[in-house]
Formats: sequence, C-alpha cells, structure tokens
Amino acid sequence: MDADPDDLADPADPADLTRAADWVGAAERIVVLTGAGISTDSGIPDFRGPQGVWTKNPGAERMSTIQHYLAEPEVRRRAWRTRIDSPAWAALPNAGHRAILELQHRGQLHGIVTQNVDGLHQMAGNDDALVIEVHGTMWFTRCWACQDRRAMAEALDRVRAGEDDPACLLCGGIIKSDTISFGQNLVTEVIDRAVAISESCDLLLAVGSTLSVYPVAGCVPVAKRAGARIVIVNGGPTEMDGLADAVVYGSISTLLPAIVGAGSAGAPAD
Repeated sequence: MDADPDDLADPADPADLTRAADWVGAAERIVVLTGAGISTDSGIPDFRGPQGVWTKNPGAERMSTIQHYLAEPEVRRRAWRTRIDSPAWAALPNAGHRAILELQHRGQLHGIVTQNVDGLHQMAGNDDALVIEVHGTMWFTRCWACQDRRAMAEALDRVRAGEDDPACLLCGGIIKSDTISFGQNLVTEVIDRAVAISESCDLLLAVGSTLSVYPVAGCVPVAKRAGARIVIVNGGPTEMDGLADAVVYGSISTLLPAIVGAGSAGAPAD
C-alpha cells in the first residue's frame, strides 16, 4: 500500500525513471506485484494509510479477523453492513491498471501477483489466467462449512432485503467474502504459483505495496535470486528497496504509464 503522504520520499529521480522505463521496455517476461496503493486512485482506501479503513475505524480490523468473524454474530452483522457500502463496488481501473494491461497487449506480461481483492486488473482487461489473487476476491462468497461459492451480489441482495447475517443456502453455515482474513490460511497452490512465476521472470515490477506482508513480499528476493531485475514503484519507501535495481516514488497512476511507455494506456474501462 502507499505510504503516509507525510512520510513520502523525494519525488521520482529522473535517472531512476529512465532506467526503469528502459528495463521494462527490454524485458520479455514481466511479473507485476501489486498492493493496495495501485487502487487508491480508483477510490478504494488502503488499510493503514491516513485515510485507511483501519485508521478511520480501528474496529474494522476485527471484522477482518477470522476468529472474531466466525465466533461473533455481531461482527458478521457489522461486516455485512460495511460490505453493502464499500466504495469498491463502484470503482473503475485507473491509469496504473491500464498501464499493466499495455504490457499484456505487448506480450511482455508473464503474470500479475496481487494482494488486492478488488478485481480491478480483470476489469481493466487483463486475462484472468494471468492474475494470481493471493488474498482472494471480494466478488464472491464462500461457505465456511461446505465451501459453496457464489456471486457476492446474491448475498448483498439478501442483506438489502433484511437478512443481517445471511447463512449458506445449501447447509446453513457461515458465509463470508471469498477473501483471506487474518488468521486464515492462504491457499498453498496459489502461493506456489506466485513463487513459480517470480522464479521465471526477467523483471519484477512491484507497484503500490510496502512489501512487508509475507509470503507475497518474498516474491521479490525469489525473483532477484533467479537473476531478474527489480523495479519498485510506490508512494514511499518499502522494505525491499535495498534489493531493487530502480526505485521510483510518487503517484502510481502517473508514474506507471510513464515507465511502461503507455501514455494514457487506452481509454478508461466501462
């Protein structure tokens, strides 16, 4: 995610920007690792920034912890009310997302490893087969008991109709967003796939993440050890800056199109 604006590093160094653009232009197998910072310009707040979800509402973190969600009906009721009002439902891809789509159009995109659950990469036009959602997706629900998976819109319609804690229609179990909560195990196959593409890329482009959440952040040293160049684009310093060949700080939706050489990277998605 982006850093607090008060802690932002110096503006992008033109030399680093040029190097990053040259390396991206020459790469053949680019893995893009994205965090919350790429989606803030689409109106989706991050979690710990000054306008972050947990900064403005510390109780929201409780709704994202699986033990509390499963054990406390009131936590689930609050979570469903919060989901109804999420700005993510109306969010559209921004210039940063469209710049990544340009890499796909040019045949350079090896894959996207994203910590985000908003689906904006697919909405921008990226092939779903190239997007690895390590924390799941907010667009579906899953039953904790029987694993039934359905479109989130169905559950939200039930909440709007008066159900404050909708249960699974198949088994009556607890349903939640098909995302990874605190305390919930990641999907091993998904992480293995993220590591595998990081090992086989020739450039890893990390965008909008502080690179402090593992195991996703571990993709950076994995790619580095395999001989890939590392380019980091973020609002401020990350925990992997020391491994990077180029680090560029500033507005992601401005800098990423410049690095990719995408201009506006196409028209906004509908």
